[in-house]
Amino acid sequence: MTAVGSPSSEDRMGPRTASARALRSLGIAWRAAPWSLVLYSALTVVGGLLPAGVALVTKWLLDVLAAGGAAPGVPGPLVEAPLLLVVFLGVFTLVTSLSDHMSLYLSSRIRRGVSLLVQQRLYGAVDRIPGLRLFEEPAFLDRLRMAQTSAATAPEEILGSLFASVRGVLTITGLLGILLGISPALTGVTVAAALPMLFVQLVLNRDRARMLWRISPRMRRQMFYQTLMLNPAAIKETRLFGAGGFLLGRMRGELGRVNTAEERLDRRVMLTHGPLALLGALVSVGGLVWMVAGALRGEFTLGDVSAFIAAVGGVQGAMAEVVISLTGAHQALLLMGHYDDVVATPSDLPVPSEPHPVAPLREGIRLEDVWFRYTDDGPWVLRGVTLTVPAEGSLALVGLNGAGKSTLVKLLCRMYDPTRGRVLWDGADIRGMDVAELRSRMSAVFQDFMSYDLPVRENIALGSLEDRGDTGRIREAARAAGAAGFVEEMPHGYDTMLSRTFHQSEEDFPEDGDEDTATGTTLSGGQWQKLAIARSLMRRGRDLLIVDEPTSGLDPEAEREVQDRLRSLREGAATVMISHRLGAVRGADRIVVLQEGVVTEQGDHDELMHRGGEYARLFTLQAEGYTGGTSRADGVTA
Repeated sequence: MTAVGSPSSEDRMGPRTASARALRSLGIAWRAAPWSLVLYSALTVVGGLLPAGVALVTKWLLDVLAAGGAAPGVPGPLVEAPLLLVVFLGVFTLVTSLSDHMSLYLSSRIRRGVSLLVQQRLYGAVDRIPGLRLFEEPAFLDRLRMAQTSAATAPEEILGSLFASVRGVLTITGLLGILLGISPALTGVTVAAALPMLFVQLVLNRDRARMLWRISPRMRRQMFYQTLMLNPAAIKETRLFGAGGFLLGRMRGELGRVNTAEERLDRRVMLTHGPLALLGALVSVGGLVWMVAGALRGEFTLGDVSAFIAAVGGVQGAMAEVVISLTGAHQALLLMGHYDDVVATPSDLPVPSEPHPVAPLREGIRLEDVWFRYTDDGPWVLRGVTLTVPAEGSLALVGLNGAGKSTLVKLLCRMYDPTRGRVLWDGADIRGMDVAELRSRMSAVFQDFMSYDLPVRENIALGSLEDRGDTGRIREAARAAGAAGFVEEMPHGYDTMLSRTFHQSEEDFPEDGDEDTATGTTLSGGQWQKLAIARSLMRRGRDLLIVDEPTSGLDPEAEREVQDRLRSLREGAATVMISHRLGAVRGADRIVVLQEGVVTEQGDHDELMHRGGEYARLFTLQAEGYTGGTSRADGVTA
């Protein structure tokens, strides 16, 4: 696979790569809408041959009318019944009209099917990336944004351009056949005049694809500022601090630089196409002068002149369509490379072809000499950490911000692999296990929990999707988390949509401009936190429970209730707790103090207080904040 940091999809797309991508697009269309594709192909052939048929029949009709009977080159039966030629023209006109409407309908069907299939594949591939590393790399995020764009438009553009090219080629072939019979020399000049446009368009399209890659970071930043201008949480701060104008200026600056790059390329396109258009016009005018002069000398018939006018105009028009279609397909194929790269992205957490089964935890989880940093040249976040999380026991991680606590939790969940060292599950390296199976043995309550714009029922059920139809279990989890009270008071109970972005239900969607519809409901921070805890409580019977600042947004009474509930949930599970409120972790079986990625202290509360180290200092500082006095480190209780 191509490295995500290089725009190689734009630089090295040879004919073989382009053909492979085109065939993949056709394959996607075949799987999405096979019969529509067959009918659309047939109509493309018909549509490509019709202009030549119309030009030829028109030539015959004019020759018959001018000669008053027999005319050279016209089939005998048509000379005797010239009205049949008029009927043929009428049929061709009708078929053209009907095929245009039918083609539009079929292309829309193909587009919808392809869009559904391609989006499913793209986001399915993204969902199969098990770790977090790629989602924190700017180069991959840029490629992912380009893949999202190409997934939405590239397959449709490729198919449309390919079929338009086929139709144009058939039209050109038919019309050139007629033109060849009139003047071989002029036929060669007409073709030669159109070829430079094809070459120039291909070069310009390659430049456009490169430009899109270069401006991708700016477009992503522009979208970031745009999101901040619309996000309710951000608006609260930007309005208070008066930062809206600053963000608007940043957004305008990024968009201005994007526009400058596009303007530069568009100017090149305009300056290049002008001479080519002039060349095409000179060929048409010169050829027409030659044909008219020849007709006056009796070398050409009136039908020949008519056929020449139709053929030259049709060939140039079809050639322009082919050039535009091929260059459009070329650009779409270049962009399709981003989609292919993302879909083919290998796992950032390698797993053996035959992973070890994840057995229920019996002994514990051990980190052995674990070192970790997020990038190859970045600072070490963890440095030689060795510790054990006992099965059916609790371990608390304590330390200042940036000490490495959250990173250690990510390694336990295998969101990342250690740079050095190992994480062992009952003595087995978790890198030899299936990631999904390993995580199925875990549950967690995170500080940065998600607030989903979904109904209450689904917000809770996301913790255990296999039980999403079990209303009793959902209600039980809500009660255990202290959320049942406010949920049951909502107008729609557990079916209440928790969103200010979406309506309560599809029936509430505004129609005919009616905005007086039922909208969803939002919650306070503490209520959202209780739902997050309920989500975690759906995953009962897991081997590892991670509790990361679960009560940071709660009042003291609610905090005590949640701690009591989590205490019962921890029974029978290995538990890792993180909290800046040291009173919440003092009951842990073992407390580990992290300082700048290094374990500096381990022990239970009493041992660490008696030692008088960093833990005792932090605990004493917090105790003084509650009592308002000073206390000795070895005598503080909480």
